[in-house]
Amino acid sequence: MRVVVNHEEQYSIWVADRELPPGWSDAGFAGTREECLAHIETVWTDMRPLSLRD
Repeated sequence: MRVVVNHEEQYSIWVADRELPPGWSDAGFAGTREECLAHIETVWTDMRPLSLRD
């Protein structure tokens, strides 16, 4: 699994060997599902989309 992020700085997990869906990019972290979710919990501290935070 790997962590992915979209243009609104919203995070998700994605199967590592699958092509990324449109609008998402690799966030630079990979591991087990649990490790990826723990990483997201650490870095995604404001759940609001970027457009609402600006």
